[in-house]
Amino acid sequence: MTTQTEPVTAQPVLDEDRLAWLALALTPGLGPKRIVEAMRQVEAPCQMFALSLTEIEGFRFPGAAAQFVFDGRARKAAEEEWKKASGQAVEILTFGCEAYPERLKEIYDPPPVLWVRGRKELLVQSSIAVVGTRHPTPYGTGMAESLSRDLAARGLLIVSGMARGIDTHAHKGALAAGKPTVAVWGTGADVIYPKENKKLAEDIVAGGGTIVSELPLGTFPAPQNFPRRNRILSGVSVGVLVVEASENSGTRVTARCAADQGRDVYAVPGNVTNKNSWTPNTLIKQGAQLTATWEDVWEALPTKVRMELEEKWAAESKPAAGASLLPDPPLKGREAIIYEVLRQDAALQMDEILEMVEAQLSSAEVFTAIFELELAGRIRSLPGKNYVRSF
Repeated sequence: MTTQTEPVTAQPVLDEDRLAWLALALTPGLGPKRIVEAMRQVEAPCQMFALSLTEIEGFRFPGAAAQFVFDGRARKAAEEEWKKASGQAVEILTFGCEAYPERLKEIYDPPPVLWVRGRKELLVQSSIAVVGTRHPTPYGTGMAESLSRDLAARGLLIVSGMARGIDTHAHKGALAAGKPTVAVWGTGADVIYPKENKKLAEDIVAGGGTIVSELPLGTFPAPQNFPRRNRILSGVSVGVLVVEASENSGTRVTARCAADQGRDVYAVPGNVTNKNSWTPNTLIKQGAQLTATWEDVWEALPTKVRMELEEKWAAESKPAAGASLLPDPPLKGREAIIYEVLRQDAALQMDEILEMVEAQLSSAEVFTAIFELELAGRIRSLPGKNYVRSF
């Protein structure tokens, strides 16, 4: 997914310690926790290459995994992966690297290796994970985009998974504020998923953001990868904001990870008759912070995080473009009539709008008003000539 505007990331010089971490991460049969625990038992990671088979098995590695490391296949795989990453502007960040995010080290099973495209320094910034269903309502997409835009404009980094639906609009909200965003993938850092988000992935990197994965290059989508990915979303963040998600949504996994990791959980309340409201409404009943505006998140942030962000925000000369810091001017005439019939939580089709205002406006006036409202950012068009109010 390299583009002309994509910054080139200089891969650090290959060192034995980083190579050892990568070798274990590429060894079949080894999980993150077992790898980290094994590395804590050696003076230096590179010593793993010099151990006997018996010593390697002493780390409670499965027999096949121990043999893979001992006979040099793990090292060879690591060298090939390093070369491949270097050629694709992807940096390999290991648990032992100084740049590895400290928050992620705190979780139960931190990934031993991260494949990073873009700015790795973003991973240590104060961030919030914005997550939700792949099948949102217009209300959900609007809330995800507006909250992400407003929080990003005030310096809080937006992290999400670049999945369809809420994740996509969270990233778009951050980009609309002119701020970088971080996408945590459940595929290799060179495999865009879903494919329709190719432009979004390019925009994230071109906008100074970051794509990160714990999976080797070339890893294609697999169902088991995405629930595992969710622990990273919550792990690098100070909290998780749930916008819309049904009872059996994977978003519940992220919220549970956040709670287990001691992260704050925020949730946008929804219509109780909508299935996508089940998870956020339930989380609120269980103690999650009810979130309707960016202020609800801001006031509940850890004091140290909020003070650091406010100091940085106050030092900026002016708010980021695209942030909803000022009220919109009042509408008049035909634009006001059209705006009045539209809603934020449900889309109206063009024919429905025409019927609702036929006594007041001609079809030509309706088309013109909708065009003007879209240009002003007051309404959004959805597929099938459907329209909703913007947030």
